[in-house]
Amino acid sequence: MSHNKRFATLSAVPLVVVLAIMALAPGALAQSKYKMLYKFTGGADGGAPMSNLIFDAAGNLYGTTVYGGTHGDGTVFKLTPKQEGAWKESVLYSFCSLSNCDDGASPNAGVIFDAAGNLYGTTTVGGGDTHGYNGFGTVFKLTPNSNGRWTETVLHRFYDHPGANPYAGLIFDAAGNLYGTTRGDGFTTFGTVFEIIMP
Repeated sequence: MSHNKRFATLSAVPLVVVLAIMALAPGALAQSKYKMLYKFTGGADGGAPMSNLIFDAAGNLYGTTVYGGTHGDGTVFKLTPKQEGAWKESVLYSFCSLSNCDDGASPNAGVIFDAAGNLYGTTTVGGGDTHGYNGFGTVFKLTPNSNGRWTETVLHRFYDHPGANPYAGLIFDAAGNLYGTTRGDGFTTFGTVFEIIMP
């Protein structure tokens, strides 16, 4: 077989695959179904979930809301599947529970798990600062307790410089340190990349 004929034969393979996918696509799309798992009220259960979700090993979903909760400044929530396809929502933590929102407020990004089952995330504001504002965001940790409640620990409070207002989530490295970004830094406002070195 000549080089040109071999090329023509190989080139026809992807085209056949694409045509087959296009032929199946309408049927595949017709089989797709949309199902609402939970509708937030904007009250104590939270409001405006803008983050991604994560599963735990038991099939529960975890995420954040920017608003709502006990104090109106956002939540970390859990969705638990029940029988017959229903899901139950529970709030693990309501932000701005401390004076001056020292614990953070308005989490925009989702949360991540460590190997021990603790949750980590960021809040875009809150954390308090030395200038009397309610802060420029936090990196937080949520630890599950034996009574089913979760305890929040602030790992870092942003104070305008360096770094302010972390809108994105976090990632771990192999050593367990956390990495993330901030939208601004209070001076150039072009943002930063940061590392939280864990003990």
